[in-house]
Amino acid sequence: MSHKEDNEEKSRCHRTDLYASIPRTCLPIVYHPDYNITFMGLEKLHPFDAGKWGKVIRFLKEEQFINDGNLVEAREAAEEDLLVVHTKRYLNRLKWSLVVATITEIPPLLFLPNFLVQRKVLRPLRTQTGGTIMAGKLAVERGWAINVGGGFHHCSSDRGGGFCAYADITLAIKFLFERVEGISRVTIIDLDAHQGNGHERDFLDDRRVFIMDMYNRYIYPGDEYAKRAIKRKVELDWGTEDSEYLQKVELHMEGTLNEVLPDIIVYNAGTDILDGDPLGGLSISPQGIIKRDELVFRAAKRRGIPVLMVTSGGYQKKTARIIADSILNLHRQGLIEGDAAEGEGSSPNSSPPTF
Repeated sequence: MSHKEDNEEKSRCHRTDLYASIPRTCLPIVYHPDYNITFMGLEKLHPFDAGKWGKVIRFLKEEQFINDGNLVEAREAAEEDLLVVHTKRYLNRLKWSLVVATITEIPPLLFLPNFLVQRKVLRPLRTQTGGTIMAGKLAVERGWAINVGGGFHHCSSDRGGGFCAYADITLAIKFLFERVEGISRVTIIDLDAHQGNGHERDFLDDRRVFIMDMYNRYIYPGDEYAKRAIKRKVELDWGTEDSEYLQKVELHMEGTLNEVLPDIIVYNAGTDILDGDPLGGLSISPQGIIKRDELVFRAAKRRGIPVLMVTSGGYQKKTARIIADSILNLHRQGLIEGDAAEGEGSSPNSSPPTF
């Protein structure tokens, strides 16, 4: 895309609450209690721990790393925000409970009126999507940001699947391209156990986006068409363990960042690589996951590249503790700051200006 076209794209931006100014007194960690999905136990019909995001926050509070006053409160992505990437036809299809039941892999949802599905299932996912978009801007401003949710990497502009109803990664990147000066190259490092076919389909012909994807070659989704977008593809075998895994992460991540120096890294940090995960099929230890995240942040910091991290897949009850431990380790290693800067500004819950 030319500089002129880039400027024209920025001039067409709609007004949004998601790029509101965030006080410097807040850490660039984004969360909202609405992330968690609870509805008559139906969420238990999917192996995903639909309350894991709140547990991560609870663990971080117990360690006195964060508190309610220095968290960034996520905002729900509005329809206009979603239309930056999604087609109107796709969003209209989400008004059918059968479609949402298929995408989330929770069959009983098809029997519920859609207003309940919207409120109890899709609103939490829209709020996490808003959180990812917000974290993109924060990462550029602060050098790093973590959305404790998000990472819906199976959803593209016109199709969802694998518990992913909104394309938050694509949306965050498109918002950055449209609204933030100096962002013209993005690298996605997708280390979830599954192929990230959603963002791959969306950026198939976009030379501004470099995708590294490392996943179990034998599991969902096996999307051969989407694989054409992967610039550095690393396919793993069943039961891959720490030593081989971490060696490949470091080798291919360094190769990726040496090939193209991006303006920001979007890091999809799925924990479904954990040994025993019912869907991931890999055998990585909790310590291996913590080390993996450290490798990504260390490589980015060494090059001065901002990082947006999303938590993506992870289907065991213990994954929340591992995510929290990894964030605490990043702080101990000096890769993220633990104290929000003193500064003036309204509280994160006050009414923001829109852009």
